[in-house]
Amino acid sequence: MAIGAHLLNSGWPFAFTFGMDGLWFAGPMRPRGEEKRIAVIGAGISGLAALKCSLEARNWTACFERSDNVGGLWNFTEHAVDGRASIYRSVFTNACKEMMCYPDLPMPDKYPNFMHNTLFSEYLTLYAKVYDLLRHIRFKTTVISIQKSSDFLETGKWDVVTEYYGKQKSSTFDAVLVCTGHHVYPNLPLQSFPGIDKFKGEYMHNRDYKEPLSYAGKRVLIVGLGNTGADIAAELSRTAEKVWLSTRSGSWVMSRVWDNGYPWDMVYLTRYQSFLNKILPRAISDWLYENMMEKRFSHKNYGLVPLNKSSRKEPVFNDELATCITCGTVVIKPNVKEFTESSAVFDDGSVMENVDVVIFATGYSYAYPFMDDSIVKNSKNKVSLYKGVFPPKLEKPTLAVIGLVQSLGGIPSTTDVQARWAVAVIQGICKLPPTETMVKELEEEENAKENWFGRSETLSTDYVSYMDELCSFIGSKPNLLYLFLTDPKLAWQVFFGPCSPYQFRLKGPGEWLGARDAILNQWDRTIRASRFRVVHSDTESSFPPTVVKLLFIPLLLLAIFLAWP
Repeated sequence: MAIGAHLLNSGWPFAFTFGMDGLWFAGPMRPRGEEKRIAVIGAGISGLAALKCSLEARNWTACFERSDNVGGLWNFTEHAVDGRASIYRSVFTNACKEMMCYPDLPMPDKYPNFMHNTLFSEYLTLYAKVYDLLRHIRFKTTVISIQKSSDFLETGKWDVVTEYYGKQKSSTFDAVLVCTGHHVYPNLPLQSFPGIDKFKGEYMHNRDYKEPLSYAGKRVLIVGLGNTGADIAAELSRTAEKVWLSTRSGSWVMSRVWDNGYPWDMVYLTRYQSFLNKILPRAISDWLYENMMEKRFSHKNYGLVPLNKSSRKEPVFNDELATCITCGTVVIKPNVKEFTESSAVFDDGSVMENVDVVIFATGYSYAYPFMDDSIVKNSKNKVSLYKGVFPPKLEKPTLAVIGLVQSLGGIPSTTDVQARWAVAVIQGICKLPPTETMVKELEEEENAKENWFGRSETLSTDYVSYMDELCSFIGSKPNLLYLFLTDPKLAWQVFFGPCSPYQFRLKGPGEWLGARDAILNQWDRTIRASRFRVVHSDTESSFPPTVVKLLFIPLLLLAIFLAWP
């Protein structure tokens, strides 16, 4: 009762009751399918969502987590541990609190809009406690292998071997939800950097970086302009003697603080923006996109402009890099051509002498050592999943991968919708197309993604379109026309406001009764998270002026929208 009382006192828009299975939120029950015995691998963001959604569907579910706590990637450790994700001490979220929450649990009011890893880890623990998930998680338990049962072709069952303090155990499950993420196994392509074997300084992958004090007074080269590379470069610029940041293809750099001081994703990730991207000619869409990215500073002048300027691949979110460059504490360089014993030679012929440390911020590989690679990878050794979730060639749809897609949207909401769909398929409520159809659709989607994201990459996707598609499978996609006719105030926020997670539990199976209030009050919560000195003015508005400015689109677009399915 303590948790329930706390939630009531906090003013959160919840409707809940207490049952024999613990705390659950009121609302229409999802369609009942056949109850299954399901294994969830991992208790990070995606694992918690999968566990909760499976229990919500009344399945017997066990979650296996190799560490002693929930949170996965977001649990900071002083040293990197093999087989576990690793972050540095100063990591903050790139998505704001209203977009980075689960769709049926808003962040506490006391949290800032962008959260330090300790706060976000605290939220994940809160989520596990609110939904009574902890008793279903087997901590310090490593999944050694998952294999098809001898009768797999008839039953689709899996044999799961786990290890707890050296003792192994084999259990059989009707289905498996793989939720181990993609920040575990470092990609360190040393073969792409001739001479690195002769380099006498220190070199490492960014997963081993923890804090800047160890690099005081050193000359550091960071290879890779992603979120991590940019963060580490900006952080080291305060303590290191010199910092160089090498990039092969450049990137757009965005600030977390966007128009009028609002979080970037509250302003940019809207159904309205997604609608414009669909109906506008590509040339106009590209022009608008580039202008949006360039309005803070000229990427060309800073040596950051991406090779493919119209590519919608994930930009870098960093509020300090431009300042570091203009102050000379970070120097942007092209790709490294080769290393010598003490220096780095770049493609433009320039040389960085007396390098002490090289940090490779070169991303991660997608590996599942506990199962046969052929299950989730295609002939080109790339992860190939139908709608980013199901292996298309698996004989029975009883294994799903949750949390492997990448989009600009928040991970918790994405994994929640993925898990709801996966569980519905496993229970027989939803059906997958024939294998041939899935393979064909997957190829078509990869070609489309190459056009938008610069290369064919299964993990990249458009947030709004992807979420709507999965929600349409389970009957939870918001009906915009119906909302405009029955609840115009809500419809306005759903379409023109941020496409926040609450929209995906607004109606249909898995409906959360607090979703409407959460949507209508999201701007107030955003403002309260940063305004601790009250400033009185003649007019108060919780709706971003930027959105209002965008309403110059002719009424013809509104007519098109109303006819849009």
